[in-house]
Amino acid sequence: MADILNLEKKLAEYKCDTNKAIRLKLVRFAEDLEDETTSFSPLYSHQVFGDEESVFGYKDLEIQLYYSTCSLTTFFNIKYSSKVIEKYDNVEVDNVESKVLEFIPAGYCINLDEFIVQLEKDASFRPFGLLIHSYTVYDEKEGLELSYEIYKTDISCPGFKEYHERLQTFLIWFIETASFIDVDDDKWQFFLVFEKYLEDGSPRYATVGYMTVYNFYAYPDKMRPRIGQMLVLPPFQGEGHGARLLETVQRFYTADPSILDITAEEPSEDFVKLRDFVLAKLCEELHAFVPEKLKKGFSAEMIDEARRTWRINKHHSRRVYEILRLRVTNMSDPVQSSEYRLDVKRRLAVPFKKNKKEATRLSRLMPEDWLAQQAEMSVSQEQEYLEETYQSTVEKYRHILERLARV
Repeated sequence: MADILNLEKKLAEYKCDTNKAIRLKLVRFAEDLEDETTSFSPLYSHQVFGDEESVFGYKDLEIQLYYSTCSLTTFFNIKYSSKVIEKYDNVEVDNVESKVLEFIPAGYCINLDEFIVQLEKDASFRPFGLLIHSYTVYDEKEGLELSYEIYKTDISCPGFKEYHERLQTFLIWFIETASFIDVDDDKWQFFLVFEKYLEDGSPRYATVGYMTVYNFYAYPDKMRPRIGQMLVLPPFQGEGHGARLLETVQRFYTADPSILDITAEEPSEDFVKLRDFVLAKLCEELHAFVPEKLKKGFSAEMIDEARRTWRINKHHSRRVYEILRLRVTNMSDPVQSSEYRLDVKRRLAVPFKKNKKEATRLSRLMPEDWLAQQAEMSVSQEQEYLEETYQSTVEKYRHILERLARV
């Protein structure tokens, strides 16, 4: 028994959490290589290292993935203090290098001196595609305005395919269900955000984030762009770039009369909150969403104006209505609060009504007493679900309204 415990203890010493072992870095200057404050860790690593997000066989493992901030030229290296050189009860050492290289495109550096030479070439890097928007953000820490630009491009742009292969590797570390897209499909469009800064008097462009959009056909003569992926790199998160990018894309497609509406593929909860904020910001100036009309309830006028002006579909314009109506509702007033609660709950209850129709269709096949029991359970569950969902929905809406108030 003691031998088994000793073996398990020794094995545990050589098991590493890959989320902690991976060190990512965006490098502007050679000095950044020694600056630990510029490093960041992934949120996920299961797509590379399995569901346990761990590897066996190394002590003090560090997986270094450094990117030049402009062209994203990549440096890859593995460090550790010791490595298992023998089998323990048929447990083999994980081949970390081969697992990572399944996701890293060719052309990466394995020598830091070589990487530093490549880093100097960032001076000649220029963004891909067409500049469609620029904006500034005041950096309180630095005490100056930082400049940003958003570009639209596609896979036909020279050099972009190779750049995108490097850029998309960040997805596997920060989006739980991420997958690489087929970039050879010309229906994909790409929107890139760069920070424009000066180095030795010349402009440089640091990669901030990006979005992919696929153009679907909508009968009979329209297009329906669908957002596939969106990521702002961690050093730039929390600065409003996601909202700027999404609003820019919304405005870009709105200018095209052939666009029906704009959707998103399996949006995360964070994306839904971001979209709610952006769409509410766009719609709050529309005539159909003035306070007097919001208080009268959701209307066909709101659906029509949101679709015509911003290519927003009915489902999204309904959410915008609920957000903006909350702002003009006195929740301390019992009457106004009750009206708002019932209005939102009617929407939340729609799935239950559909399920009840289906249950009625099947009722002839089920014993009456069993149906009565299920109906009683369903009513109780429905009420509990509606109240919990209503409260959480209102809480999310309040956060959006707080952010709108800061714009």
